[in-house]
Amino acid sequence: MITNPILRGFQPDASVCVVGEDYYIATSTFEWWPGIMIYHSKDLIRWELVARPLCRKEQLSLRGDRNSGGIWAPHLSWARGKFWLLITDVKTDQCFKDTLNYIMSCETIDGEWSNPVFVHASGFDPALFHDSDGKSYVMSMLWDYRPYKPNFNGVAIQEYDLEALKLVGKPKTIFHGSGWGTTEGPQILKKDGFYYLLCAKGGTGFSHASVVARATSLWGPYELSPYTPLISTRFAPDSPLQKCGHASFLRTSAGEWYITFICARPLTLQRGNCILGRETGLAKIIWEQGWPRLAQAQTAPYSKREGGEIHLPDRTVILPKPPTSAGWNCQTVPPLTLEAPLGAELLVQNTDASTQTDFDEAELPPYFHSLRIPLEDKLSLKERPSFLRLYGQESIASLHRQTLVARRWQSVRFQAGTIMEFTPKSHQQMAGLTCFYNTENYMYAYVSYDEELGCRILDVLVCTKGKTMVKLGERRIQIPEDSTRIRLEVRVDREKLNFFYAFDAEAFLPLADTLSAESLSEDFIRDSALVFTGPMVGMCVQDLYDHSCYADFDSFYYQEYEKANYEGRENDGKHTSRSCG
Repeated sequence: MITNPILRGFQPDASVCVVGEDYYIATSTFEWWPGIMIYHSKDLIRWELVARPLCRKEQLSLRGDRNSGGIWAPHLSWARGKFWLLITDVKTDQCFKDTLNYIMSCETIDGEWSNPVFVHASGFDPALFHDSDGKSYVMSMLWDYRPYKPNFNGVAIQEYDLEALKLVGKPKTIFHGSGWGTTEGPQILKKDGFYYLLCAKGGTGFSHASVVARATSLWGPYELSPYTPLISTRFAPDSPLQKCGHASFLRTSAGEWYITFICARPLTLQRGNCILGRETGLAKIIWEQGWPRLAQAQTAPYSKREGGEIHLPDRTVILPKPPTSAGWNCQTVPPLTLEAPLGAELLVQNTDASTQTDFDEAELPPYFHSLRIPLEDKLSLKERPSFLRLYGQESIASLHRQTLVARRWQSVRFQAGTIMEFTPKSHQQMAGLTCFYNTENYMYAYVSYDEELGCRILDVLVCTKGKTMVKLGERRIQIPEDSTRIRLEVRVDREKLNFFYAFDAEAFLPLADTLSAESLSEDFIRDSALVFTGPMVGMCVQDLYDHSCYADFDSFYYQEYEKANYEGRENDGKHTSRSCG
């Protein structure tokens, strides 16, 4: 059996590419660097990270990109002996959207990808379609800045020359939507004489969906499927998977059909906060009378209700009315578990993403990211062997040059920590452990210097929707002068988040009061800004004076405890882990 999601924690917009018996998935990374994550599998159960194509500073700069800007919805395909990626770098979010679309290629998935070549700036989430006659086409949604026009103004397609790397002819709008809200993320599948257009609909929240239309000509006209939407949890508030949409077709070598799709897991049913962000799920589909639909679906108990309300202890949920268009059915809610593909029935899915490093590697482990730019000379694994040395730059609120190394949350119950050596000389120098959503929403257990006390101190900085506060302030913790190794740990138990600290080999003590992990969810933040990513946990350093100070990190661990209790892990002075109960 396969349990959804298959890629956990902030892994949205999955684009699937099948080459022979190999399956590849590319996911969005937004403002995080390296850009784009590509996973490989031969069985749809076991997925391994094999490439991060945007990894050289000359390829693209995300410096200054807004929060949740950067790399949106990459599209991965195979043609003419190469892998192709079509990507969007989103620079602004006003009535105008500067959505810069690029194409890049590589002969091997894990090779050195080409520098991106500009395609156009018309809309985001573009895709390539390679037709059987050898021609290729670029598709994208049309964004219209005019207030008296729909912002999402249809799906356009234009021929693209893969040899010359340039557009051919003029674009043509082929699809204007289906009445399910915004239309984006178009992809085309050619099958049995039809062109099947698969589009994401309804935004990225709880009304998200994917719909299918088909035509006998690439240029249309396109007829909407009677199974509309193909996938959605819009009318299923009790489903453990929510926000389902933005799908991608794949066919196995055994002839089975699946889709990957965006999903999110709320902490509580009836649409609680989804603190892991948008993840990647998998569902099997079947074809009926030439149309795809889910082979296995959860029945939505509220799908036949005419809107109305559900009264919960803490709030009232307003149920939208199901659409009146013909073809609505409740078989659109994907299953939490599904059968493994043929030939893979005995394989076991790994659902534990725990990692630990002592920084003995030649390179930083690939699950780590920095913000917007590569750190280059601000990061070293060689200056002090078996340590990660990070040099401070701009503040933790900067959209330009800051020193932060972090990895995804992939469970709602985990602990993560590091051991740090740091000797700041000014309050302008800081380093520590952060749980970070974006530059306006984070929690930061940091070490700095206090000139009044004449010593190093520990405190917690919390920023929520752009408003920053220090948790301890006058109660800040003084660090003994002879303490060399500062151990910091965060423990997340669903909605509860707690920082802990210890000096040298002493026992952990709590640092500040319990904080809300839910404040790092897009659902909590969304009323103040459009956000599409997910929380990260990691190490950072700031030097607000001359960018010369550094901190040395001796280890970093991230351990999930969905199924196991890690109480009693050996305290060897490099990393300590305890159950948070």
